Amino acid sequence: MIDAHQHYWNPARGDYDWMPMDNPILARPYSPDDLIGDLSRHGIHRTVLVQAAATVVETEYMLGIADATPSVAGVVGWVDFENPADRATLARLAGHPKFKGVRPMIQDIPDVDWMLRDDVQWGFEAVVENDLALDALGFPRHLENFYKIFTRHSDMRVVIDHCMKPQIRDHSDTGFSEWADGMAALAETGAFCKFSGLVTECDGWSLEKIEPYACHVLETFGAERVMWGSDWPVCQLEASYSDWRAAAEALTAHLTDAERAEVFGGTAARFYRL
Repeated sequence: MIDAHQHYWNPARGDYDWMPMDNPILARPYSPDDLIGDLSRHGIHRTVLVQAAATVVETEYMLGIADATPSVAGVVGWVDFENPADRATLARLAGHPKFKGVRPMIQDIPDVDWMLRDDVQWGFEAVVENDLALDALGFPRHLENFYKIFTRHSDMRVVIDHCMKPQIRDHSDTGFSEWADGMAALAETGAFCKFSGLVTECDGWSLEKIEPYACHVLETFGAERVMWGSDWPVCQLEASYSDWRAAAEALTAHLTDAERAEVFGGTAARFYRL
């Protein structure tokens, strides 16, 4: 079994610009020693470690952790799509056996059309050239533009992070329909989807709140293109690792054994080539 999305960080490094330093859950160091108990408890032997800072040095920090931590099977890092010189940086990073892809932090960029700019297209092209994957991090407002990017770069391996963060806390029939239609369009491009991050899009999460979103993702993408991730330690803003894992198991209970094996390990192994 694989956790397809988790983080380790040390705020003292100074490049986690999004992190509220007065938040007692987030603004503290997290290392493999902090996660080993949960991984063991749930029989999870491998994880994908994902970037949390928009710097290459954080990517190198994570690769150092991966070198020292057998459970880290893959690393998703970052390069500056606004700096064409980072094409060489990406090629260098791709030489590391545990470097699997990149994640531009699109959710934090004010310009919703940033990903369509001509001067950043080299980044998507370089992902393909280096046989890497792209983690697509955004909000429902980015759905249309991600569709344009996924179709423009149709040979790029893509996984959508956190189900594109549907705003469950502000649930409405209209909002759900727009998100669901956008996700269905992305599924038609062949993209994969991470079954993660849903608890933190609620204010007071429950299975009842999450179920319509989880069901839509599973039905639209199919188990063979859905991978479970904890989004630990961010998930702890709303739920413990074990609580979110139990919720995910309940939300996939209707699947066959083979389908659950895909969601909780097989899909991530194939997509990231672990």
